[in-house]
Amino acid sequence: MVVLEILVFAAGLALVVSTVFAAIKMVILPRSAQSLLARGVFRVVRAVFSLLARETRTYETRDRVMAMYAPITLVVMAATWFTFIAIGYTLMFLALDPWNLAEAYHLSGSSITTLGFAPASTALKQTLAFTEAALGLFALTLMITYLPSMYQAFSRREAEVALLEVRAGSPPSAVEFIIRHHVIGWLEDLNDTWLEWERWFTEVEESHTSYAALIFFRSPSPNRSWVTAAGTILDSAALMAAAVDDRSIQGPKGVCIRSGYLALRSIADFFGITYDPDPSPTDPISITRQEFDQALTELDAAGVPLLPDRDQAWLDYRGWRVNYDTVLLALAEITMAPYAPWTSDRSGPRHKQPRIKRFGAKTR
Repeated sequence: MVVLEILVFAAGLALVVSTVFAAIKMVILPRSAQSLLARGVFRVVRAVFSLLARETRTYETRDRVMAMYAPITLVVMAATWFTFIAIGYTLMFLALDPWNLAEAYHLSGSSITTLGFAPASTALKQTLAFTEAALGLFALTLMITYLPSMYQAFSRREAEVALLEVRAGSPPSAVEFIIRHHVIGWLEDLNDTWLEWERWFTEVEESHTSYAALIFFRSPSPNRSWVTAAGTILDSAALMAAAVDDRSIQGPKGVCIRSGYLALRSIADFFGITYDPDPSPTDPISITRQEFDQALTELDAAGVPLLPDRDQAWLDYRGWRVNYDTVLLALAEITMAPYAPWTSDRSGPRHKQPRIKRFGAKTR
């Protein structure tokens, strides 16, 4: 019996320690780390919401359903921390007073809620009760400090996404972005814009790999999405670099594209989405030559100055797009992004469904 009591106590202690470490990995640890607990919570809640937001429903209904996914997941995550800590301490109290399960549960619940309605009868039980109360407060504090930081990052992200509607329309389009800037005479003055979006991509990479739930927080407007905004900027820069004769410095466009696809790849790594880290410029992409030519026809009709060699422009555009094509479409599917041309309206030839290997871990 003594051996069994030791095993029960060790099991409870292991459950508490693993839960605390999972909370630390998710909120505090500033580097890549896996959390089986968080991954499980995200997957279970996602399965429920995927069923509720099945594709047979209208997008408006799916958007309303999925808007609650991230907030509810965070609530479930906090509840899971408390529940697992309480179960772990219940097992430890049970080992000290075999086998009075009701009393162990009563004492554990009293301790983690800091209500103190169940007195501990021994010094060891009192010590356990004190540590359980401290861990309960610790878990609550983690979540309280987690939310303001995450919402600040969300606010900064959405400010640029909202501003893009003025420049690229709704839903955002790379062709519309270029035409509008040409009409107002800003086509050759976009270097500051590319550098601004380079900083945006860098901040999105940092925040979205630090706060996993932030990836699924949807924009206040159902027609906006950080994924479609990212795709629009990347395609705008790629089209400008490949086909538009704007006589501006090419460097900022390339820096913006590189910053963008590195950010999207970093977020995709969190999900275990497979992609080629070093693709060939001739690899297939989800955009067809016919779609590309149609985009150039629209730009030409609007008076946008284009380079004469469209074959070379197509090769150059493919060389840029191949770096972010797979991960962009995968993230659009995972987040159920609203419709936007060349982003959430297709699946690529090398990517039909995102192959998620990991879910719920904190990475940086």
